[in-house]
Amino acid sequence: MSTDPRVRPATVEDVPAILRLVHALAVYEKEPDAVEAGEDHFRQALFPTEGPAGAFCHVAEVDGRVVGIAVWFLSFSTWTGRHGIWLEDLFVLPEQRGSGLGKALLQRLAQICVERGYTRLEWWVLDWNAPSIAFYEALGAVAQDEWTTFRLDGAALSNLGA
Repeated sequence: MSTDPRVRPATVEDVPAILRLVHALAVYEKEPDAVEAGEDHFRQALFPTEGPAGAFCHVAEVDGRVVGIAVWFLSFSTWTGRHGIWLEDLFVLPEQRGSGLGKALLQRLAQICVERGYTRLEWWVLDWNAPSIAFYEALGAVAQDEWTTFRLDGAALSNLGA
């Protein structure tokens, strides 16, 4: 399988750029103050000093500058008994959209799934994000409208975990 040379696995040196793009994503998603993570959080998650990484990242570069990210982790299907990839965030700077970088990032994750025998590549997208929805549908992705996302965080998570 061919791989776009502009896409590569992130390195620890990419952490500042990854965080910069996460902040840009938060602005795009109308949550500019929502990012709590710092560089140390990303270093520990992506490049831990002990044990395996819990999350992974691929970056897209143009002229040596990181302009896109795909942050992901392994999921698991009890129905297939195999792993998949959960794409937590895909983001390409607005001035680079339409250049093929978003597709190249997704293509690399799909290649990883095929190479490793993973059965799924999944993610979510905000309902109002029509450009992204159209992009994903053009790639053959299918919305899973029959599922409702639930989340426990903050006080509710603390109360249940107490």
